[in-house]
Amino acid sequence: MNEESLGPGPGPGDGPAPPAPAAPPGRLLVFRVGPLACAAEVDQVREILPRLPTTRIPGAPPVVAGLVNVRGTLVTVVEGWRALGQAPPSPPPGPAAGSPPSTPEAAAGSTIILELGKGDADNGGKKLIGFIVDEVVDMLAGTDTTLEDRQSLPGIDPVLVRAVGRRNGELFIVLDVPALLGPVLTT
Repeated sequence: MNEESLGPGPGPGDGPAPPAPAAPPGRLLVFRVGPLACAAEVDQVREILPRLPTTRIPGAPPVVAGLVNVRGTLVTVVEGWRALGQAPPSPPPGPAAGSPPSTPEAAAGSTIILELGKGDADNGGKKLIGFIVDEVVDMLAGTDTTLEDRQSLPGIDPVLVRAVGRRNGELFIVLDVPALLGPVLTT
């Protein structure tokens, strides 16, 4: 063996060690945020609703679309494109001339209600947060796709990527939901 392979690094000339692959998820919900195909583990998804109108929260960061009432529970909703650092969505084809402009709440899409955390001192349960997406595409079993270690993807913070998968020849990223949305709950 040469000295390079005995060092603390991953191997000869490989640079920093890649992150250890996470345990393969059981099922994934695949969705689109703009041109980006993303996925979240189904175990983190509580429900999928049509895009809900939100009530803006004064002083909230721009990533927060507002609050919605889901069967008596107030849920903070996050704009997916803002959270992922993507370009704003282009407005849908508008109504006829002279009609009032459409609001973001009137846009198409879905609100995915996600569960975060194991519990907290306040209620002992998981925190709910809404995530606005353009389209829910598919649900995949862990055996339907091959996941690879996260890698550098242009335009996406690598901290937010848990893995990269392929569905019908198209790449998608498996989001690290707590890393993406956890900071929103602390603001």
